[in-house]
Amino acid sequence: VQLVESGGGLVQAGDSLTLSCVASGGTLSSYGVAWFRQAPGIEREFVAAITWSGSHTYYADSVNGRFTISRDNAQNTATLQMNSLKPEDTAVYFCAGVLDTYAGGSYYYVPPRQGRKYDLWGQGTQVTVSS
Repeated sequence: VQLVESGGGLVQAGDSLTLSCVASGGTLSSYGVAWFRQAPGIEREFVAAITWSGSHTYYADSVNGRFTISRDNAQNTATLQMNSLKPEDTAVYFCAGVLDTYAGGSYYYVPPRQGRKYDLWGQGTQVTVSS
């Protein structure tokens, strides 16, 4: 399965952006999905995650209330809606997938906040927020 992100760009503080992650070569519904970001000189950080069915979502404190993660398994996509953007949100944003062996059933694996535990990664999309 390959992941491809899109939707990044240059915006002003207070604006909104929607990032998309499209999976190909397999089904995204077998994976928990997360978004990470990395700014120059800063370690990659967790932004948001969603379980395989979309039933549960998780956010970093820095984006909680401003960003919304969602997914459409029928379309093999995941989305990160980013509102009230701040200059400190400037980074390359990555979509990642972690295999969930509970997928399709009643249980779910809570997507981890550590990037090293993820099986799939996209190439990233740049988000730049000017002040």
